[in-house]
Amino acid sequence: MPSDLEQKKWTVISERGREASSLTHEEARRLVHRLGAEGRHGLCIISDEAARRMNENASVDSEATKTPA
Repeated sequence: MPSDLEQKKWTVISERGREASSLTHEEARRLVHRLGAEGRHGLCIISDEAARRMNENASVDSEATKTPA
Protein backbone atom coordinates (compact mmCIF):
# COMPACT_ATOMS: atom_id res chain seq x y z
CA MET A 1 0.00 0.00 0.00
CA PRO A 2 1.51 3.35 -1.01
CA SER A 3 2.03 6.02 1.62
CA ASP A 4 -0.13 9.14 1.70
CA LEU A 5 2.78 11.10 0.26
CA GLU A 6 2.77 8.94 -2.87
CA GLN A 7 -0.95 9.28 -3.47
CA LYS A 8 -2.34 11.99 -5.75
CA LYS A 9 -4.20 13.77 -2.95
CA TRP A 10 -2.31 17.03 -2.45
CA THR A 11 -3.15 20.62 -3.44
CA VAL A 12 -0.89 23.66 -3.75
CA ILE A 13 -2.41 26.99 -2.77
CA SER A 14 -1.00 30.52 -2.89
CA GLU A 15 -2.24 34.01 -2.14
CA ARG A 16 -4.06 33.78 -5.48
CA GLY A 17 -5.94 30.61 -4.52
CA ARG A 18 -5.66 27.02 -5.70
CA GLU A 19 -2.71 26.48 -8.02
CA ALA A 20 -3.04 22.72 -8.64
CA SER A 21 -4.74 19.66 -7.15
CA SER A 22 -4.50 15.88 -7.25
CA LEU A 23 -0.71 15.86 -7.00
CA THR A 24 1.66 13.54 -5.20
CA HIS A 25 3.45 15.31 -2.36
CA GLU A 26 6.67 15.30 -4.42
CA GLU A 27 4.88 16.91 -7.38
CA ALA A 28 3.40 19.50 -5.02
CA ARG A 29 6.82 20.19 -3.46
CA ARG A 30 8.34 20.74 -6.91
CA LEU A 31 5.50 23.08 -7.89
CA VAL A 32 5.97 25.11 -4.70
CA HIS A 33 9.68 25.40 -5.48
CA ARG A 34 9.00 26.53 -9.07
CA LEU A 35 6.28 29.02 -8.12
CA GLY A 36 8.44 30.40 -5.32
CA ALA A 37 11.24 31.00 -7.81
CA GLU A 38 8.73 32.93 -9.94
CA GLY A 39 8.00 35.20 -6.97
CA ARG A 40 4.65 33.71 -5.93
CA HIS A 41 3.85 34.19 -2.24
CA GLY A 42 1.80 32.36 0.38
CA LEU A 43 2.57 28.91 -1.01
CA CYS A 44 1.33 25.94 0.95
CA ILE A 45 0.74 22.23 0.41
CA ILE A 46 -2.53 20.94 1.82
CA SER A 47 -4.63 17.85 1.24
CA ASP A 48 -7.27 17.90 -1.50
CA GLU A 49 -9.83 17.29 1.25
CA ALA A 50 -8.73 20.42 3.13
CA ALA A 51 -8.86 22.44 -0.11
CA ARG A 52 -12.39 21.18 -0.76
CA ARG A 53 -13.49 22.21 2.75
CA MET A 54 -11.87 25.64 2.36
CA ASN A 55 -13.82 26.12 -0.87
CA GLU A 56 -17.08 25.08 0.82
CA ASN A 57 -16.45 27.49 3.70
CA ALA A 58 -15.67 30.32 1.28
CA SER A 59 -19.00 29.70 -0.46
CA VAL A 60 -20.87 29.80 2.85
CA ASP A 61 -19.06 32.99 3.91
CA SER A 62 -19.86 34.58 0.55
CA GLU A 63 -23.57 33.78 0.93
CA ALA A 64 -23.63 35.16 4.47
CA THR A 65 -22.23 38.54 3.42
CA LYS A 66 -24.63 39.16 0.53
CA THR A 67 -27.08 41.98 1.12
CA PRO A 68 -30.73 41.50 0.20
CA ALA A 69 -31.92 43.22 -2.98
